Amino acid sequence: GLERGAKNQFSTFSNFITTINQKKEGIGNRNSPTQLVIPNIKNVRDLPPICLDVRQKQRISIDTLPQELKAPVPPEPSLPIRTKTVKDFQDDVEKAKSSGDWKSVHDFYTTTFDSFLEINAAFKKDANSPFNTIEDSGINAKFVNVVYDALLNTPQDVQKSVLKGVINGLLQEWTGPRTKDDLRAYCILLQNPQFSNTSTYVIYAHLLRQIAALTEADHHFLVHWSKKISQKRFKQVVDRLLQFISLRLFPAKPEEFPPMVKCTWWIPSATKVLALFNAANCLISPPIISYMDFYNSTLDHIDLMEEYRNWQCYGNSHRFSFCQYPFIISIAAKKVIIQRDSEQQMISIARQSLVDKVSRRQKPDMNMLFLNVKVRRTHLVSDSLDELARKRADLKKKLKVTFVGEAGLDMGGLTKEWFLLLIRQIFHPDYGMFTYHKDSHCHWFNSFKCDNYSEFRLVGALMGLAVYNSITLDIRFPPCCYKKLLSPPIVPCDHNTLVGICDVTLDDLFQIMPELAHGLSELLSYEGNVEEDFYSTFQVFQEEFGVIKSYNLKPNGDKIPVTNQNRKEYVQLYVDFLLNRSVYKQFAAFYYGFHSVCASYALLLLRPEEVEILVCGSPELDMSALQRSTQYEGYQKTDLTIRYFWDVVLGFSLDLQKKLLHFATGSDRVPVGGMADLNFKISKSETSTNWLPVAHTCFNQLCLPPYKSKKELKQKLIIGISNAEGFGLE
Repeated sequence: GLERGAKNQFSTFSNFITTINQKKEGIGNRNSPTQLVIPNIKNVRDLPPICLDVRQKQRISIDTLPQELKAPVPPEPSLPIRTKTVKDFQDDVEKAKSSGDWKSVHDFYTTTFDSFLEINAAFKKDANSPFNTIEDSGINAKFVNVVYDALLNTPQDVQKSVLKGVINGLLQEWTGPRTKDDLRAYCILLQNPQFSNTSTYVIYAHLLRQIAALTEADHHFLVHWSKKISQKRFKQVVDRLLQFISLRLFPAKPEEFPPMVKCTWWIPSATKVLALFNAANCLISPPIISYMDFYNSTLDHIDLMEEYRNWQCYGNSHRFSFCQYPFIISIAAKKVIIQRDSEQQMISIARQSLVDKVSRRQKPDMNMLFLNVKVRRTHLVSDSLDELARKRADLKKKLKVTFVGEAGLDMGGLTKEWFLLLIRQIFHPDYGMFTYHKDSHCHWFNSFKCDNYSEFRLVGALMGLAVYNSITLDIRFPPCCYKKLLSPPIVPCDHNTLVGICDVTLDDLFQIMPELAHGLSELLSYEGNVEEDFYSTFQVFQEEFGVIKSYNLKPNGDKIPVTNQNRKEYVQLYVDFLLNRSVYKQFAAFYYGFHSVCASYALLLLRPEEVEILVCGSPELDMSALQRSTQYEGYQKTDLTIRYFWDVVLGFSLDLQKKLLHFATGSDRVPVGGMADLNFKISKSETSTNWLPVAHTCFNQLCLPPYKSKKELKQKLIIGISNAEGFGLE
């Protein structure tokens, strides 16, 4: 940011902005949506918000446009000739630092940022080349970086001249569509580090408004050019946009900004520009930065359900909602939306059941408000399948589980154990529903044909119930499973529509069957004669119950040889067969099971990776974080027994740490909010030290006797956590 001492020199630019406005009074129509008009800071005009409906476009679809847009390209005006190089500029800066004479540097900045033409003259690689393609922006990125890196270390009058020049450029009269030079200037100005300072936000807001108001074709170019920006600079621009949104929502000094009612377009404009960078990030594999770097945690503190309701009610209108841009909402905030949406659905279903009961003059029963599942441990899968099939209308009620013959009262712990035991049994290799791939440590659907796929529907329903009831499951599915689960995110009304089918690539296969994927990759890069050396056709073979069966990847595939020319098609069809076609019925049942519980517009907000985190939690354990957030009852954290406990636990292997977590909470995974969300408690057990520790999984509570030595505590704790299955009272 700018130096504190000089902040008052241009804390707001209303003085010279007003002067410039007076000089520009004759320019164009002030109501033009693409022309910048910067009035006094107290009187910023209210423009219609810019928004994007997620129901129509979940992500900005850049690839739907052709590589080279065929719209007429406006002629580029002639650029002034500027010969200063990076070396010349660096020499000028060094001389200015040593002599104190900044005139040469000041002149350079004043001239360069005075207009969009001058910006292009300084930073365009070749003034005579049009650079009208998405592949090359024509920007000398190194020169831009050097100039911006030096800017914040120059005197205040130099920095002030740059901002004044930016205003001049933004006040330019626009006639007709933007040229590629204009887009280049926008791309360069977005990287200006001065916009990290709140005193420049009025100017920054108008820059963002102009960029947000560009045509889709212009956005197409900006997205592809942005993906060429270095990771460091890309992250800086994203952070700057997120900070702008946060400080507009919750300003530290409200008097610094115009009243919110006068600038309702600030946040929509910034969010739409951020969407362009998110689109650019999604075009690169691997992405430039993590998708989590687009989260704005400030939004966790606004009324998210109001945002969600607005989005549901006005999704097709121009009313702005952050839910239209779900990439900016953190996974923790999305979990809150989904939970509250689930709670509202639960209450609605339970209320309807109560009304129906009363209308038939029947005595209400509290059990009717819950999804009551009663199972025998010895027939866990079959009983669970029968219960969920019989009570399909109750799936959106609060879940309660009872194990036949056991006195445990379900306050959360039995539900967790039911999930864990059921998942463990269903995913066992002997059960045959899923195949475990040792190389990738994940499960995939068994492609064997069968007469009834109801058990796959049960697994889908279990995953839905887990999300619905905020339970984390220990499931090892590959990422493409969650991509398929959101294809589409809303169950289609037409039952003939295919579900669970998505675009899959060789990268998706690598995450499940790395050895096979490596072989196909070798085929693609093979330099010899594929047809003669491999002698393959568009046909694959699979063993099913000891019988080898063949499948054509395309009509008459057994008669079509794989050649150097068609091998890409062969690999794509092979991957699609393995991940889509061969398991379609199994996955479709799984898909419908999941959505029978979780059908909600809130799913439109989620990325596949976020669905995985909601279902499974995170496998990364941080026991130090758990230690910091643990509450105590009957103990102090300085007590000897507690110190022994944490010395032992922090020294455990990962496997024993997971067993401890499973013992105390019913799950060995970490919820979305981290260890702090477990609300883990250690209570003093007033029993003999001969007793083992006891856990109340429904309260995430560990009852620990006051063991006298670390050795005794470790021995009893390991015995306890290693023999934790079952729930009984004696």
